[in-house]
Amino acid sequence: MDIHQLKTFVTVAREGSITKASELLFRSQPAVSAHIKNMEETLGLTLFQRTPRGMAVTPDGQRLLTEAHQLLDRHQKFLEEASRLRGSLAGNLTLGAGRNSSTGVVSNLLAAMSQEFPEVEVELQHRPSVRVLEGIRNGSLDAGFYTETGEDDAGLSTLEISNFCVYLAAPADMVPVAAEVNWKALENVPWIYPSGNSCCGRVARDLLDTHGIRPKRVINVDDEGVTRALIASGVGIGLVHANSTNPQENQGDIVLLSQVQKSARVLFAHLSCRIEDPVIAAVRSILATDNCTSLSFDDDRTLGAALIAS
Repeated sequence: MDIHQLKTFVTVAREGSITKASELLFRSQPAVSAHIKNMEETLGLTLFQRTPRGMAVTPDGQRLLTEAHQLLDRHQKFLEEASRLRGSLAGNLTLGAGRNSSTGVVSNLLAAMSQEFPEVEVELQHRPSVRVLEGIRNGSLDAGFYTETGEDDAGLSTLEISNFCVYLAAPADMVPVAAEVNWKALENVPWIYPSGNSCCGRVARDLLDTHGIRPKRVINVDDEGVTRALIASGVGIGLVHANSTNPQENQGDIVLLSQVQKSARVLFAHLSCRIEDPVIAAVRSILATDNCTSLSFDDDRTLGAALIAS
């Protein structure tokens, strides 16, 4: 039995699903199933019960799960101590990032970690902001970048990375630009609508509810770059991010109709109890440098098309 099988055991137990565990571990579902089967055969115990709702940990599995967590923690501390003895930093770092979570900063961070701490193995997982927070709290992520969700940040240590405004935007000449938006008339034009669990999805839902409108046609898109392209090509209207200080700058072929959220912050976070963790401390030191966080809004949005998912 090796450390990878222990990680598989812990992940399947936490997620209750072979499918979800395979996505988080970047392994095929047969490989994850094989890890569990090999462990059960080696131990002579049944670790999971297969149910219609997924994988349920057996009482024997539950008792061993505590030991597995401790072994993985000791393994990580072993690697960290070895790196300290040889004067370098080593270990694993699993980061989560939302689609609009300052991807330029994420790119710079990954590049700096690779150059300054090559023995730290970094894994980036794209998740919606709410799942980044969930992952930090349940331990499947060491840290992450997310757009603030309005949830309580108790127990987390956070750094503000950037901020932006959210605007309703339209193609030039599709909707008359006026001091007061005719919200009822907007029911008749197509809306490019993000998913409900994303930052703009929640804002869009609140916007429609506030003005009591129900668009006759909705196009679901979860990527702001695609949304902007569709708006610019005349497909419909939708929500976009804009610079907090100069929202009209570099908007191209789209027109900003109305500000729908004054400011949204992008945060980096980890559990407060891990503030002394050497790898977390290394990340924070990089994020504190000017060359990591001094990107302009447009640089950040351009890099976002290559990296982010939320």
